[in-house]
Amino acid sequence: MCPEAVSATVVGMMTREMNLMMAASTAGLLGFYLLFSSAPLYAATGGGGGLGAGSVTGAMMLATVAAELAVPWLLSRLGYRAVMGLGLALLGLPALLLPLSAALGWVLAVSVLRGAGLGVLVVAGTALTAELVPAERRGEGLGLYGVAVGIPSVLGLPLGLWASHALGFGPVFAVAGLVPLAGLPAVLGLPAMRPAARKTPTGSTASGGLAGLALIFAAVTTATGVLVTFLPLAGTPELASGALLVQSLATPAARWWAGRHGDRRGSAGLLAPGVLACAAGVALQVWAGSPVVVVAGMALFGAGFGVLQNATLALMFERGGAARVSALWNLAYDAGMGVGAMGFGLVLGHTGYAAGFALVALIVAVMLPLTRAEARVKAAVCAPLPR
Repeated sequence: MCPEAVSATVVGMMTREMNLMMAASTAGLLGFYLLFSSAPLYAATGGGGGLGAGSVTGAMMLATVAAELAVPWLLSRLGYRAVMGLGLALLGLPALLLPLSAALGWVLAVSVLRGAGLGVLVVAGTALTAELVPAERRGEGLGLYGVAVGIPSVLGLPLGLWASHALGFGPVFAVAGLVPLAGLPAVLGLPAMRPAARKTPTGSTASGGLAGLALIFAAVTTATGVLVTFLPLAGTPELASGALLVQSLATPAARWWAGRHGDRRGSAGLLAPGVLACAAGVALQVWAGSPVVVVAGMALFGAGFGVLQNATLALMFERGGAARVSALWNLAYDAGMGVGAMGFGLVLGHTGYAAGFALVALIVAVMLPLTRAEARVKAAVCAPLPR
């Protein structure tokens, strides 16, 4: 929202539909993250080894990206209620079948279905948030949604691994399957509406208005994929675990703050600080042996990442339709993480960790000129209102 358009008093945004949507999304994502690390471990112990474990994650994320491309088409024909229900079903039902076999082919098939469910759920949930929240509070609404969908990763990742070791895989698979299905009653209370058609704002083209913001965000998610995958290998697993926890807490908090700030003063001015914070946070990982530097760097990166999550998404929603924007943004998120993890692995043997982290920081910093260009596009869209 252009800052001049923010009103002093706004109708509360936490409506019944908004609460139901957040409950359904949280249930689905908790089920997803419970198995994010334990399903690859299950495949590895079943004879798949390290290659099998990596294949499970890779196949799941490829399915996520593929499904995200199809969600705008699904929403235009089925509406939000049916599509979110489909996402929850794909996340829940296949997980209940995992105890039947630890064979790699079986785990891969289940992971592909669950990856598709994730793609469907996050695109539909993000788009529906933009539809349900008043336009003048869209940034804050997206920030609250970010907090809601961030909690499952903080809880689910460590809990899934711990329970797999302490209780065995069977109970974890059962809970991870039933929790998303428990979100289905909430979906029944959601509106059956389809995405509203929107005209492209003056001063922004259909491609240029979204592509630059998506590129900025993809550069940062590329760094995220690198850090999540390789930080435990660059130093000690214990230090990496603590640093990643700090990052996972800083990101949703910064995302919510950025939404409130953006509703009042505009989101375009947050792009450059967010990129700088992310680049600096990655650069500090060059000193992977220093606990203080690593944790401080991940806190800085987490804050910048949260700011950019909200700022890029809010600006994109001002320039395009909800379904298309949500699909493109989530595609940049997941594809960027995958490219980062795979690309860093390919160059690591030539660069080493320190030079590799420095290179990733440079890739993020290169986005700074683009943030200024996007701010100018924003200025053109936000023409002064009549007094």
